Amino acid sequence: MKWGWLILKLVLIAICGFGGYLIAVSLNNESAAPYNWAPWAGVLGGLIVGIGGLSIEKLIKHMPLKVLTGGTVGLVLGLSIAKLICVGFASMQNTTVSVVIYIILSCIFGYIGMVLGSIKIEELRVQNWSWFVRGVRGNPLTKILDTSVIIDGRIADIVETGFLGGVLVIPEFVLQELQHIADSPDPTRRVRGRRGLDIIKRLQSEKLVEVRIDRQDFDNLNDVDAKLVALALRLNAKIVTNDYNLSKVAEVQGIQSLNINQLASALKPVVLPGEVLRLHILKEGKEQGQGIAYLEDGTMVVVENASRHLGKEVEVSVTSILQTTAGRLIFTTLKDGEMSRQH
Repeated sequence: MKWGWLILKLVLIAICGFGGYLIAVSLNNESAAPYNWAPWAGVLGGLIVGIGGLSIEKLIKHMPLKVLTGGTVGLVLGLSIAKLICVGFASMQNTTVSVVIYIILSCIFGYIGMVLGSIKIEELRVQNWSWFVRGVRGNPLTKILDTSVIIDGRIADIVETGFLGGVLVIPEFVLQELQHIADSPDPTRRVRGRRGLDIIKRLQSEKLVEVRIDRQDFDNLNDVDAKLVALALRLNAKIVTNDYNLSKVAEVQGIQSLNINQLASALKPVVLPGEVLRLHILKEGKEQGQGIAYLEDGTMVVVENASRHLGKEVEVSVTSILQTTAGRLIFTTLKDGEMSRQH
């Protein structure tokens, strides 16, 4: 793919050089005193123009779509205003002066229009750019998957429920990282890497959403997270991740991130003090007499005076809820009926 782009760029530069040669030859033939060096000057000028055009491509491809659109519209309006003003100078007998005035006004108004358009486009507050973005990228709901969320595996279950739609983009450098993990000599890492590759295959085979492999790379960046952020900026896409630090870096740069862990926390059932639960006591707690049970989402429940009910189901009443860095911890006591059976 890289060789294909390189060949295309060389062809474009060659066309520009040949075009410059033809223009120089034409001007040389029309001139009363032709010069032998004119054709070669045309070739050189054409090559410079071609290389300059390719360098502009590097500048604009990192610009957000709305900024690029606003700048283009502003440039066209600025040039149109310059053209209207110069109509008044068309009657001047000195053609050189009128041409110079037109060039100066075009530069001034074109620059002002381009700058103002790229800045003021944000003030339009367009509610839905999806019709425009769809024409450029095919789908406005583009989401980029990072390595952590693929290995986690829950992304496939979320897609099956229909809560995550649009286009799921998997960068090629993420695939390479998964392959590197799958080839690791560490058995744990090897299993994680292979699990990630299986999840990608599952997403592709179920065809519930469009899964696209993006082959863009950033040779100037070494870190995968930095490449993910750069790709999200280029595609104007969201990042789906389990990495807290990546989420924060993305938010700082104006990229929306979807954190699966935050989603799981938000979907945990709400338990209030005084609520009655029916739980299965699985093991003893750290303190004497305590029993440990778990809710369906994995939240640990500490039951006072329940060590004698190991392996049994009991009714408990919630007394308090403690939020820790590791998650929620619910404290409960046995219902009065359970206490009476215990005695």
